[in-house]
Amino acid sequence: MSIWFRFRPVPFVATLLLMAVGIAAGQWQTRRAAEKQAIAAQLAQRAASPLLLVDARPLRIDEVEYRRISVSGEFLPNWPVYLDNRPYQGVAGLYVLMPFRIAGSKMHVLIARGWLPRNPADRKKLPAIPTPAGMITVQGVARGNPGRLLQLGQQDAVRPGAILQNLEVAGFAQASGLQLQPFVLEQSSALPDGLVRNWPQPSSGIDRHRGYAFQWFALSAMAFLFFVATGFRRGTKSAKA
Repeated sequence: MSIWFRFRPVPFVATLLLMAVGIAAGQWQTRRAAEKQAIAAQLAQRAASPLLLVDARPLRIDEVEYRRISVSGEFLPNWPVYLDNRPYQGVAGLYVLMPFRIAGSKMHVLIARGWLPRNPADRKKLPAIPTPAGMITVQGVARGNPGRLLQLGQQDAVRPGAILQNLEVAGFAQASGLQLQPFVLEQSSALPDGLVRNWPQPSSGIDRHRGYAFQWFALSAMAFLFFVATGFRRGTKSAKA
């Protein structure tokens, strides 16, 4: 009894498509892991750098991102914005962002002040957030953006009190008319405002991405093996085979 392989065009094309999807998804997950690995290395390097005192001198994002910074000035409480869909420990909530005028200048820093829970009865109802008046010093870590989410549909315009999915510093500067440094400061210094300042690390999830990559590559390999295994036949090869 002989063993022969029956080539079937339709399953072959389906297998190629499934393998292409698996390989592409696995490569994307691998790249994401590599990007976060690079961020982790940069975080470790810049965390060891001295505290950077920020003044009115315009800075570049590449020279300050992930660095610990300190800035003195005052909040502009009439321009808060809120970033939606930012859960913390399983609780739905928002990030509170507010511009901060640097002392003795017209330059500002957009500060992510912290996290607060959503009102479960009325998602549009926001609590009053205590904001210190006058000159204070705020410390934290510089970020290029406060984290991006998948944007579904058209979001509201950037305005005081807006609840948004995503926000760019340049967009906030254009809407507010304020001169801004090109980063968001994730505040770490304490203030009596009741906000949570336990910020997620941008480098987290490296092992998860690697695990997903392995699963996608394994799926591609299994599709190929399944096509080959199901193609073999035993017996005499007929003329119609």
